[in-house]
Amino acid sequence: MIDRLSAAAGRIPGMGLDVVVGALIGAEEDVADWFREECATIGAVLEREGLPGWQEPLAGPKFSDRVWGYSGLHTLRRVAAHLAANGQLPEPLKEGERASEDPELREAYFDIPDDPPGPFDHLIHHSDCEGYYVPVDFGPVVIDEELSGGMLGSSVRLLAELKVLAEVLGLPEDLDPDGAEVVDAIDGVGPPPEGWRRYATESFICLQLMRAARCSVETGAVMAFC
Repeated sequence: MIDRLSAAAGRIPGMGLDVVVGALIGAEEDVADWFREECATIGAVLEREGLPGWQEPLAGPKFSDRVWGYSGLHTLRRVAAHLAANGQLPEPLKEGERASEDPELREAYFDIPDDPPGPFDHLIHHSDCEGYYVPVDFGPVVIDEELSGGMLGSSVRLLAELKVLAEVLGLPEDLDPDGAEVVDAIDGVGPPPEGWRRYATESFICLQLMRAARCSVETGAVMAFC
């Protein structure tokens, strides 16, 4: 089970979306053996698709953090779906509204990733609780039932998509997602929100995912949802 990565990262599986990059670095033997099997499956799928593989690093920088509850990811995907459909940001979610029930996002979820890919396919077309992004640049999201989560994304493409979202939101890429500025925006503290602060949850998710995707691209390690 992919929950092994959450447990290895010191988090309780099922309590939220964890993102791990560099799973083999310092891993316990049982986790390492299991993850090597996962990587072998990914490599076989990439080969069938005519795509290059990668070499998972055994040392170097790694990333491990809880991004949000699973519902948080859908808030950022909702923004992406509206931008893809009509080039505009949606109004911020109102209290009690669920991003996963947004008509534009639901329609995007029913679309099948195709070639050429949509502008935010690697963000939208991926499991919200498991699965992988590999540091390999490819266009359409790979769909294969052998994969954990059923879909495989490119961390290279994901990072590029997140950078576009950050620019549209007016979100500085170097902003600390755990810093006071972001935390206050999420808590509704301070002056009336403007710019990215109107989308505080979405901005936090975007910053966290950018950190993980950038680590994957720079280190050559798989990015895992767990």
